[in-house]
Amino acid sequence: MNKLKNMKLINTRMGFFALLAVLLWIKNIAAYLTEFNLGIESMRQYFILFINPIATTLFLLSIALYVKRPKASYITMLVIYSVMTLLLFSNIVYYREFTDFITINTMLGAGKVSSGLGETAMRLFRPYDVLYWVDIIALVALLARKKIKMDQRPVRARMALAVTTLSIMIFSGNLFMAEVDRPELLTRTFSRDYLVKYLGINAFTAYDGVQTYQASQVRAEASATDMDDVADYVKDHYAAPNDDLFGIAKGKNVIYIHLESTQQFLIDYKLKDENGVEHEVMPFINSLYHDNQTFSFDNFYHQVKGGKTSDAETLMDNSLFGLNQGALMTQLGGKNTFQSAPDILKQTQGYTSAVFHGNDGTFWNRNETYKHWGYDYFFSKEYYDVNEDNSFQYGLHDKPFFQQSVKYLEQLQQPFYTKFIAVSNHFPYSQFTNDESGFPMAQTDDETINGYFATANYLDTAVEEFFNYLKASGLYDNSVIVLYGDHFGISESRNKSLAELVGKSADEWNSYDNAQMQKVPYMIHIPGQHDGGINHTYGGQVDALPTLLHLLGVDTTNYIQLGQDLLSPKHEQLVAFRNGDFVSQKYVYHKGSLYNTATGEEIISPTAEQTKEVDALKEKVNKQLSASDQINNGDLFRFYTKSGLKEIDYSEFNYKTGLEQLQQAAQEAGKDSTSVLSKHDGQSTEDLYQTQTYKELHGETTTGKTAESSTSEK
Repeated sequence: MNKLKNMKLINTRMGFFALLAVLLWIKNIAAYLTEFNLGIESMRQYFILFINPIATTLFLLSIALYVKRPKASYITMLVIYSVMTLLLFSNIVYYREFTDFITINTMLGAGKVSSGLGETAMRLFRPYDVLYWVDIIALVALLARKKIKMDQRPVRARMALAVTTLSIMIFSGNLFMAEVDRPELLTRTFSRDYLVKYLGINAFTAYDGVQTYQASQVRAEASATDMDDVADYVKDHYAAPNDDLFGIAKGKNVIYIHLESTQQFLIDYKLKDENGVEHEVMPFINSLYHDNQTFSFDNFYHQVKGGKTSDAETLMDNSLFGLNQGALMTQLGGKNTFQSAPDILKQTQGYTSAVFHGNDGTFWNRNETYKHWGYDYFFSKEYYDVNEDNSFQYGLHDKPFFQQSVKYLEQLQQPFYTKFIAVSNHFPYSQFTNDESGFPMAQTDDETINGYFATANYLDTAVEEFFNYLKASGLYDNSVIVLYGDHFGISESRNKSLAELVGKSADEWNSYDNAQMQKVPYMIHIPGQHDGGINHTYGGQVDALPTLLHLLGVDTTNYIQLGQDLLSPKHEQLVAFRNGDFVSQKYVYHKGSLYNTATGEEIISPTAEQTKEVDALKEKVNKQLSASDQINNGDLFRFYTKSGLKEIDYSEFNYKTGLEQLQQAAQEAGKDSTSVLSKHDGQSTEDLYQTQTYKELHGETTTGKTAESSTSEK
């Protein structure tokens, strides 16, 4: 009897509407409780969480109630229902990788970062994800077979309006409770986690859309006066170089090695296999870290957000933060004016510049952004022999990547500024199944963590082989080699599974530990100097550019750089994270919790003096982030002329004919050519590059294949 009553109810238009509303509510609550880490701290927050999907669901679905024709009304309801399901599910998958929610800027830039993501995206799906979609298929089938009948009677306008009004009232009540629990939720924004926790996915997306539109207006309304304000901040924030170190690397080549997803805890880390035998994960990089020819930093943090690798590049090359929403390289990289490292060194020191990357040139919009940053050459996937055996979804594996890059590196005119973007140590850290296999897997319940150490070991070997080539070719002694981690390898949502491997308890893991996991390696290796060592200064990626330029003897007083020289005695040792959190010598502030930096103890009830100190640090962080946002959103470098740099002519760059341009440059230079190839009387140095597989290195039987053709992760 009850079944008949229920079917009768569903066969009404309002009944079908109610069914969709309930199903969407269930999906949202399931995602909140199982997929997102929203930090629920009280029963009030649980209550808010449980009601926040209701208002926007009723509001959006009620649009269909105003449609009088039955078929059109039902189709409208299903389309709106499907779109809301898609938005929720997209955020679920995105959150699994980024521990963040999708913004409008992320959506707008999705096409420019989609290349090569297929396999990784598939690995983010779970078998139970079908539950988010099966109801839509079932509902369509039931309607088509008339098991659910379309109600021919239109919903009265008064009833439709009542539902819309009810949704607005519920949202008002939701917002009121949210503001009581978290004052200034919308005016201060806090974090996206808070917005979703208090208002829901749909409301967050709408709010983000408004914020994005407002940001676009900032660019249109920006003026030279805005840059004057930023310049004043930079002048006050400037840290003069260490006189003893300024210019010690003047005129040397710069070789950046991008250590994909490499975190600081891997330094000196030894992984125990199932027999208890320890295996050093990165022995070569560890040797560099402890070399007195290397300035190493053990309190260096990544400062990226949604742009991840692209944000790291933005920070390292520009001393600017990425965007709070989306990725600067995809949104503004091909539009804005910049004053980046390659252009500064070209115009002031005569450097040639190039980026090497064995993936598509369009990935992260690099092919356009690099022109605006002033890179002369960009050797992307098209310049490499890439096949199924030596690559994966993020491009060419590291060993063949470095080896194949030599043919272009040896033809660059010196001095040069170069960046090598390695990719093999990238999520999902799949275990090698060929001659590169052999390094032990970690023993946790998370496959991503288990494979992370093996791919890091592979990266370490690839870097060692590249160093050996640099020495054999003669480049080593005349180069500054900078190694840096771009961002986390193990996402925050997985840290508790990692805890035991880093000597922590999963039960006691907290925000302080999450903040510590944002440390990444940063090493400046200068052959021939012996003043290096491990520096305990607190700093971040935004500080890298002024540090490097001062070592190269470049005066930065007239440049707009938001970081400070890490080797300067005036460095204030404050690390701002993109979300407003920070780390200093004294305090760690992470997701609303305050800790003592030295002890890791939470400061639950700070004294008046501590509150004053923390508020002052927050203000400094906000000023730095605000200055970056002003520059980026307003495109303020178009107004800045005090640097003395000439405007870049983007039309002079053609990344499709890099090899031909290198050869032409050598011909024009003639006897004055400074390339490695010219120094070797035209004899290629490619044969100097030696590479071995893991099994060859460890004396195991191999198939006889070369490393170039035996590095598949499949």
